[in-house]
Amino acid sequence: MDEYPEPVHEPAAGALDPRAELSEFLRTRRARLKLEDVGLPDFGRHRRVPGLRREELAQLAGVSVGYYTRLEQGNGQHVSAEVLDAIARALRLSDAEHAHLTHLAKPKQKKKPAGRTQQVRGPLRTLLDTMEGGPAILVGRRSDILAWNRMAAAVFGDWAVLPERERNWARLVFLRPEYRDLFVDWEQKANDVVSQLRMDAGSHPNDPRLSALVGELSVKSEDFRRLWAAHDVRDKCHGIQRLHHPLVGELDLRLESFHLADDHEQTLATYHAEPGSPSAEALRLLASWGTDATRAGTGAPPASRTR
Repeated sequence: MDEYPEPVHEPAAGALDPRAELSEFLRTRRARLKLEDVGLPDFGRHRRVPGLRREELAQLAGVSVGYYTRLEQGNGQHVSAEVLDAIARALRLSDAEHAHLTHLAKPKQKKKPAGRTQQVRGPLRTLLDTMEGGPAILVGRRSDILAWNRMAAAVFGDWAVLPERERNWARLVFLRPEYRDLFVDWEQKANDVVSQLRMDAGSHPNDPRLSALVGELSVKSEDFRRLWAAHDVRDKCHGIQRLHHPLVGELDLRLESFHLADDHEQTLATYHAEPGSPSAEALRLLASWGTDATRAGTGAPPASRTR
């Protein structure tokens, strides 16, 4: 049993308390480790807490139990980068998790207000319009969908008909039933969205729009509450996205995403199908159907077509 009680954090509903975020992130990462994962002996005794005890984690990181306990209680203002590196190694953190821990423990002062409107450069919009082979989407902080090309509308829906605040992956995935049908592995897509929001929260704990979004989704979606409480973070930059499109059926698309060189808070996500595959043919059909495909992507019935 841990010597130190868990800290009690009671922030206002929807608020992102940096101390609580640091505390819960460390606690959940520690809870997922087993003795055999880190090479410690298991003497078969009953353990009242999941995962490693604080003293075991402190031993692995080479810090005192008291020091680690204060950090896990959210007191990370004066922690050094070397200590954070040691704790990250002890917790077996991924690169994304390590970066998230650093943001939580040693937040940087932002030169620009976190709630500012995100701008899209004109040439970037032009570039999206020229990308005709597959969907291309520019995503900003808080999972906001900032810009997209015609194929993205054909595959994912006509976001132009939505109010600007609704053009947001988190709201689409958790609050619109048609997106549960669109994503074959909806749970994985939901995990990816929440993980990105967690990373945004670590980088921008004082963003009022992010706090409001988390609060809204926590009230409206039990699935969001469950995934948010897991404190998982990952930076997904590539993979396979499997979709069930209302017009063309199954689509297997390869995702490749890139942070913009001049604004790392904006990500260009591109999707393409393997040449010669059924999915490539399906994309070709969607491109030829134009606005009919776009309407189908939002759940609206396709307009009548003349031959």
